[in-house]
Amino acid sequence: MAGDGGSDGGRGSRRVCLAAVQYAMSENMAQDLDKAEKLVREAACRGANIIVLPVSATAAKQFEFRYFPQAEDPSKFELARPFEDNPTLSRCAGLAAELGVVLLLSHFERAGQAFFNSLAVADADGSIVQNYRKHHIPDNPGYYEKYYFSPRAHPSSLPRHTRFGRLGCLVCWDQWFPVAARAMVLQGAEVLLYPSCIGSEPSDPDHNSYPHWVRVQQGHAAANNVPLVAANRIGHEAAGQTEMTFHGGSFIVGPEGQVVAQEEAVATASFDLREVAAFRAQWALFRDRRPDRYQPLLTLDGRQPCS
Repeated sequence: MAGDGGSDGGRGSRRVCLAAVQYAMSENMAQDLDKAEKLVREAACRGANIIVLPVSATAAKQFEFRYFPQAEDPSKFELARPFEDNPTLSRCAGLAAELGVVLLLSHFERAGQAFFNSLAVADADGSIVQNYRKHHIPDNPGYYEKYYFSPRAHPSSLPRHTRFGRLGCLVCWDQWFPVAARAMVLQGAEVLLYPSCIGSEPSDPDHNSYPHWVRVQQGHAAANNVPLVAANRIGHEAAGQTEMTFHGGSFIVGPEGQVVAQEEAVATASFDLREVAAFRAQWALFRDRRPDRYQPLLTLDGRQPCS
């Protein structure tokens, strides 16, 4: 069902090749954009149809530099750009059209007086079919994102049709929440895609969260019987008095929760989405759900309705 490679022309198949791309960021915007494009082209040459870049992957002004939410700095709000006027998104959408691939691009979005950690999905014809705004915003030492970003106001974001399938796209901290993954697949997502920014913990430098992160993503894939891509950044970075090292280790998971590809630059794996759908129906995890028993999930304390 999975492995490196491109499309399969077998009768009745819906084979797609997924790719996770990662690299270290710098403060040189032009070099980082060129590096991202080179790796996207490499993924496409290896047959990739859907390519995921990590958070902070040069997709907009905030993400053309190092991860600045390590510290609270009001000057960083000047880095945000409107979704409608973003030359880097335009460049990447053009690249998607040239290569005939779906490309996921993070960006720091300003919308009026609000700021979002957003993800643009460029379809294979170069049209941007979705601008997803991150739902879950962390506020931990070294990850002071609540200072900069608002959460998406709407409780859900529908998966979007693309040339190569219906995609469930979420961002970084979203990937720790099983209900977010389940909601995406309930709404028709055939693949879960997570641009990520997972690194060391400044409050506990000896703690390695990487294995925990991998296991959680394996659980999402296995519990929902879908492939999953997690594309992380890599490298040592500092902001203010804080330093952290991003784990890298981007990977792709199959619908049984198995890691099928894990590389330091470009990881690829192919799946027949028709076979995956048959496998999901066979396991009947969605048939046997009991939504009437899940009312506590709609509350914060497990008992009282949210105000």
